[in-house]
Formats: sequence, structure tokens, C-alpha cells
Amino acid sequence: MRKLEEVMNKFTKRAFDIVISFIGLLITLPIVLIAWLVASIDTKSNGLFIQKRVGKGGNFFNVYKIKTMKIVKGVDTTITSSDDVRITKSGKFFRKYKIDELPQLWNVLIGDMSFVGPRPDVPGYADKLEGDDRIVLSIRPGITGPATIKYKNEEEILAQQDDPKWYNDNVIWPDKVKINKEYIKNWSLKKDIEYIIKTVKG
Repeated sequence: MRKLEEVMNKFTKRAFDIVISFIGLLITLPIVLIAWLVASIDTKSNGLFIQKRVGKGGNFFNVYKIKTMKIVKGVDTTITSSDDVRITKSGKFFRKYKIDELPQLWNVLIGDMSFVGPRPDVPGYADKLEGDDRIVLSIRPGITGPATIKYKNEEEILAQQDDPKWYNDNVIWPDKVKINKEYIKNWSLKKDIEYIIKTVKG
């Protein structure tokens, strides 16, 4: 009975993702195209950002976002704070209103991601989880989720730290893992919808 419930939950979550991401892509496509054009001009490069992230089962996939940062010589950290010199003028706007995340609707539609779940991290974090913590890799990563909502001002928090990377690795990241484990163990479609609404409301 427990196994059947798990199968139905997975089916329900995936069906919801497919339907809503398809509708979302149709509605937001004009915004994505305009944002891509602006980002291309602002960064003097392709305005679509593609990066390898860790997905379900620890497998890698390419995540799609609107490019919000430019290349700055000597700065190559994957930890971003709000005062990062690489963030462009348009990038600040896109990041503030989450416009840069819209291309991830495609990731959701093709099955790389889900609407709600742990955020997909760059290699070196989720793929290094051990023991019970690896439950985080049992589901598709999400555009939003309880950890994302709690740390919606993560860049501002990191900007206040003397060592942003240390704070991220030793304070924020372990807390996110704890939150995401609880989310997975107590999943419901109702909660997913609530997280999506909270994210949209900001």
C-alpha cells in the first residue's frame, strides 16, 4: 500500500509539473525573449546562461537561465552575493523579480526539474552528500521550495559576511539540506501549490 502511494505521489507531482510548465512557457515566452535580448546586449554575449547542475540521482543536467552576470577577470567563485561585481544592471532587475529563472520552465517540462524541490546545485555540494542526507537526490530539483523561500534573501545575507563561501558551506547549506529532507519526507501536492504561491507573492 505504501509503495502504491509513493507511485501515485510521483505520478501526481510529474503530471502537475508538465501541465503547469507548458502553460507557463506559453505565457512567459515573450518576457523570456525580451529578457534574453536585453541580457545579450548587457553582457555582450549570448543572453542564455547554461550551467551544469546536479539533478535527481546525482546525475548532471544543463540548467537554463537568463544571463545576469558578466565575466570579471580574477572572480570565478560560484557563491554569489548581492554586491557581486559581476552582476549586470539588467541582471539586478532580473534577479530581483526572478525573471532569470523563467527558462527553467523548460527544464521542468522535459523532466530535469520540478516546480518544487531542492534547488539544483553546482557540482561539489549535493553530489557529495552522504548517508540519510542523500534522500535530497531522490527527487528532481526544483525552481522553488521551502529552503528557497527561507533563503530568498540569500545574496544579501552572504554580502554581510566576511567570508561568504564559509558561511554558505557551514551555515546555509547544512540548513537547506535539513529543510529539504523534511520536505521530501512530508510531501503533498497541497504544500507544493502553497510554496509556488508564496514564491510568486515574493
